[in-house]
Amino acid sequence: MSDGNRKTRVSRRKLLRGGLGAAAVAALGGVAGILAPRGRTPRMVWQLDPLKCTQCGQCATKCVLTPSAVKCVHAFDVCGYCELCGGYHQPNAKNLDTAAENRLCPTNAIVRRFVDDPYYEYTIDESLCIGCAKCVKGCTSFGNGSLYLQVRHDRCMNCNECAIAKACPANAFSRVPAETPYIFKGELGRK
Repeated sequence: MSDGNRKTRVSRRKLLRGGLGAAAVAALGGVAGILAPRGRTPRMVWQLDPLKCTQCGQCATKCVLTPSAVKCVHAFDVCGYCELCGGYHQPNAKNLDTAAENRLCPTNAIVRRFVDDPYYEYTIDESLCIGCAKCVKGCTSFGNGSLYLQVRHDRCMNCNECAIAKACPANAFSRVPAETPYIFKGELGRK
């Protein structure tokens, strides 16, 4: 054999070794790519704990969004469907009707519908809700607490440092896993 053929054989061997080495590196990279998500920390989102919330009104004014990403939520399974709803009516309402002067919500975000004497259903129009917590405070003070606040993640910017969380006097805001973004009052609201 001539020296030219030997050089060709040697470069083929090197090529074969290099190809096998590259395949091994690619296989290890693929295995690492599959295993890497298991070690990643879950994506976290902001949420407020309704059991810590003091209905201070900061959610309506401190959020970077207008209106706030914090909205009132209604736990229907706990609601008494009362004619006199502490979250719907002013504490000193002269009549128990739907007149604006008798309503507690400044934006009329709570919709009242007659069910059967003496029962009414109350639903929240989240597009009108500003997160002021007046209805939540009324429901907690004069009712059974079926109204509470939650951060709505389809609206929330998920700021690294939430302006509402910084201003919250009760430290009710915390980061929770995005897979379970809502904090309920016990089993409330799980419909």
